[in-house]
Amino acid sequence: MFEKLFAKDELTKRERVERALNHQSVDRVPLHDQLSYNPGVISMYTGKKIDGFNYTLRDIGQAVAKSLDCCFPLYAPCGTDRYGDEYGFTYQNDNWTRWRVSRPFADERGARDWLRQKIKKALAYESAFDAGAFRASYQNYMHGLQSLAGETVIIDYSINTGFCDVFDSMGLEIYTFFQMDYPEVLFEYMEVSADIAVKKALAAGDSSLSPAILIAEDFSTKQGPIFSPAFLRKYHYPYVKRLAAAWKANGMKVIYHSDGNYKKAIPDLMDCGADGFYCLEPNCGMDIVELKNSWPNMVWAGGVDGVDLMERGTPPQVADEVRRHIRETGALNAGGMLVASSSEINPTVKPENFRAMTEAADSARQ
Repeated sequence: MFEKLFAKDELTKRERVERALNHQSVDRVPLHDQLSYNPGVISMYTGKKIDGFNYTLRDIGQAVAKSLDCCFPLYAPCGTDRYGDEYGFTYQNDNWTRWRVSRPFADERGARDWLRQKIKKALAYESAFDAGAFRASYQNYMHGLQSLAGETVIIDYSINTGFCDVFDSMGLEIYTFFQMDYPEVLFEYMEVSADIAVKKALAAGDSSLSPAILIAEDFSTKQGPIFSPAFLRKYHYPYVKRLAAAWKANGMKVIYHSDGNYKKAIPDLMDCGADGFYCLEPNCGMDIVELKNSWPNMVWAGGVDGVDLMERGTPPQVADEVRRHIRETGALNAGGMLVASSSEINPTVKPENFRAMTEAADSARQ
């Protein structure tokens, strides 16, 4: 026997996910999401009374196993502490999220000095990198997650190029001046950061652990990419291409993630080796039906509006939208789609709406 979500399930979770990734017919469209942050959903599937965020990784895993075919890594609530890092940044935890309270610099020169520190540390790490040790550590990490999530496929996103980390840490205003005044420092950082990411991917990549990986690099607003095509082609796409190739060398599919409307960048990201895309925000112009029908050879995930619909809508509205996605893309016969919210299942998502999303994937095959 295998782990079924619904009585009519004929494929294992892994088989269903792999068939969708390979554009093959499925018994139903796979369900994917991040459940770590919603106490109500976790309580609904575990039967545990939860006050605030007093739940564990095991509780999250139990909810995941009962509701999803694939998921992102499980994260326990992070509490409400304020803390600092080795560089002088200060962060504030708020159970399911965190934000940066302060930076150790106030201008582009200070940002340059900080990034040079990171480059120095990265070079030391790279020179001492032990592929075998990293492989063993990564396997332990993935096996640990799998032991909590049952047969649900884990799609990890812990290894990235470093592009997003730099401008997010600096803030866009400082970053704008920094990249104009010190392009050589940015280039040096991207080179070493990507070198490390590629070495990690080559060491850790293993399709037996998971058939897919996520490269997560936010770079868009609701209106479109923050950066020009020329800038992305210099400082981002070459490194995505290298990292994607490393994962694909180990037989894995590569899904690219950004928030916002990155439609203009899709052809470039396809050229980088992306097999699909996650986080499709309808209110930003990223309608999954339009996207999948425009690029049917790509895998599309995360198209159920996570804010207006999942937080404020009703279960019938959610179910209707999920069935529209499946019906109008032909995903049952063509594969190439995962049903998922356009963001994580955040604390404000109604548990009954999440259940409606999952059950609609079941009823859509009838």
